Amino acid sequence: PTQICVSKCPDRYQTYLTAYSSRSPAEMDYYRQFCVPEFNPQKPSLEVLKDRECPAMIIPSTPLARRCLPAIRAKKGVIMVGNETTYDDGRGRRRNVTELLEGAKKANVVLETRQLAMKIFEDYTVSWYWIIIGLVIAMVVSLIFIVLLRYLAGIMVWVMIVMVILVLGYGIFHCYMEYSKLREEAGSDIPVTDLGFQTDLRVYLHLQQTWLAFLIILCILEVVIILLLIFLRKRIFIAIALIKEASRAVGHVMTSLLYPLCTFFLLCLCIAYWASTAVFLSTSSEAVYKVFNDSACQFSGQTCNPETFNTSNVTKLCPDAQCLFAFYGGETAYHKYLIVLQFFNVFMFFWLANFVIALGQVTLAGAFASYYWAFKKPDDMPAFPLFSAFGRALRYHTGSLAFGSLVLAVVQVIRVVLEYLDHRLKAADNTFAKFLLSCLKCCFWCLEKFIKFLNRNAYIMIAIYGNNFCTSARNAFFLLMRNIIRVAVLDKVTDFLLFLGKLLIVGSVGILAFFFFTHRIKLVQDTAPPLNYYWVPILTVIVGSYLIAHGFFSVYGMCVDTLFLCFLEDLERNDGSAEKPYFMSPDLKKLLKKTNKGQPDA
Repeated sequence: PTQICVSKCPDRYQTYLTAYSSRSPAEMDYYRQFCVPEFNPQKPSLEVLKDRECPAMIIPSTPLARRCLPAIRAKKGVIMVGNETTYDDGRGRRRNVTELLEGAKKANVVLETRQLAMKIFEDYTVSWYWIIIGLVIAMVVSLIFIVLLRYLAGIMVWVMIVMVILVLGYGIFHCYMEYSKLREEAGSDIPVTDLGFQTDLRVYLHLQQTWLAFLIILCILEVVIILLLIFLRKRIFIAIALIKEASRAVGHVMTSLLYPLCTFFLLCLCIAYWASTAVFLSTSSEAVYKVFNDSACQFSGQTCNPETFNTSNVTKLCPDAQCLFAFYGGETAYHKYLIVLQFFNVFMFFWLANFVIALGQVTLAGAFASYYWAFKKPDDMPAFPLFSAFGRALRYHTGSLAFGSLVLAVVQVIRVVLEYLDHRLKAADNTFAKFLLSCLKCCFWCLEKFIKFLNRNAYIMIAIYGNNFCTSARNAFFLLMRNIIRVAVLDKVTDFLLFLGKLLIVGSVGILAFFFFTHRIKLVQDTAPPLNYYWVPILTVIVGSYLIAHGFFSVYGMCVDTLFLCFLEDLERNDGSAEKPYFMSPDLKKLLKKTNKGQPDA
């Protein structure tokens, strides 16, 4: 529709046909201010409406966010616009003003969302450099943490555990103090459900219920972590030994800490390919115009060209016919199967993204496996283990990686289709269909998690032995099943400790960002920028810190998983004899009471 700027919003009901037929200069002068600048009053009214030079009707409106919206108000329970309950739609029919209510509500939501987006954008413009500083701090802390972990693994793990408990404890204390302070303020006991959605999210921080919810969540998290530490305290020592071994491996392959940047770059290329293809497919449709008319016409429903429509024979044979926009698309075979092409594009995105992730996993696994299977560490290791593993992955294992990625991509596309069907069935009342769809979504979610777990261990076996994907997946699965207790205890406890490390980094940087952006640090109180919503940069720093910490710790996690699988394979293949010596480090042999007979430890 045509949009124009006006000096003020309309204050009356009026249709163009009414103003045109009145022949009153005052009426036309008033209506003319809502027409396009090139409007010609001498032009026939039908052509004016066809060319959309003037609106077909105007209604009493009020300005809101530089837009004119219907002036809707309620008087004794009756919805009115201006002083009327009905209006003329320009076609001689009277309509109820309640029909304007839904459109006004939707427009109001759009305007509020736009206003919220503008405020968030303003916050980013004044705080972006501080956000970058926060992310740099997170990166430096993560790097220092990993370097310290190499030399002080045991101490760092226990310090990490204590610090996480203290950070959560401070969070509980802060939430309790805020909750106690609000209990003395009037109006803070309003339920969140009664308040409804507010664009200014700071309103929720003035409610008792908000801080009580935060308090309960943090208490539950604190209790769960403490109970897990109590029950797994004996296994933590074994996990510490595994982390120490991983620290040594990462220390000998320090370039592995930079490899996530390569994976990130390749994933960005995948996203750019998917996005550009999706935009191209979405914009390849053409605007289709068709003939619309009120009376009988032989050309009704046929396609037309709006630029030449007024000079065609259609307007002569059917004077009331209009060439109006019908839809975006086309009538060729290409346009009919656009949705299929979009689904194929999504499938290719999943396949490429999974291949990039698989390439990173098999590269890191190959580098760390070369450390474990070196009898004299690090003398027997390749000169450049990471680059050697990357070259082997591209030269020998591309097909295996593509096949494993394909299996995972198929499952992910099926999940996307199920989510699409679930969205389409939300308005339906078929309970059985919704139940069946929920079961399928749950099953395929579990299947995706299992395939990711199997693929990860299959890629490690590929990096060790160089077998194909199916053979490696089978060997990895049965190796893990034969050592299911060790998998459940050692590997998962180690994953839990690494998760606590990420939680500590994110929590520390998040608390620092909170105190800075809320002007609670007196030394830099005047330096912090003024913000509409201080949660915008804080949340950005927290999410970015988690991604950075996850990037560093993902290398550690892959190292631990690789060494753990090599460790299990070492125990099954070797017995410590001169012919079959153990390749594990002296610390692991001491912990498991294993020795190499007749040979000194490496």
